[in-house]
Amino acid sequence: MPAAADTTPVQSPNNADGQAFLSRFGVGALAERMGIEFTEFTRERAVATMPVLGNTQPIGLLHGGAYVVLGESLGSTHAAFVAPEGTVPVGVDINATHTGSATAGVVTGVCVPIHVGRTLAVHEIVVHDGAGKRCSTIRITNLFKQVAEPHAAG
Repeated sequence: MPAAADTTPVQSPNNADGQAFLSRFGVGALAERMGIEFTEFTRERAVATMPVLGNTQPIGLLHGGAYVVLGESLGSTHAAFVAPEGTVPVGVDINATHTGSATAGVVTGVCVPIHVGRTLAVHEIVVHDGAGKRCSTIRITNLFKQVAEPHAAG
């Protein structure tokens, strides 16, 4: 049986920068509605939790789309944090493989960048249940799009 992921917050000077970024950038209305809470946010990784209650299928399992919302919230927000100056991340691909089912408590997503370049960021998000069992693995790719400069009136 694989070891459970380490979800203990990393004590890093970057965490303060990450928390300041989250306060300024926000997490979005959908993440708030689903109860997603960021617990760690550094350049190396982002960690967030989400309750199972309120995010289930009719049969009581955490909805597969809820895993994807957690993954996209983590990956896209982290991509915005590490984006080159003058760019914003735009999601171009996301996929998820569900290998377990949470039915109670909270799930924890751990997001790590696989690649951060000038034009793309790729993140992997592994979601575990409260017992440390892997439930879903998500990969998201974001394109860094140049921010349009406002045109002067003339």
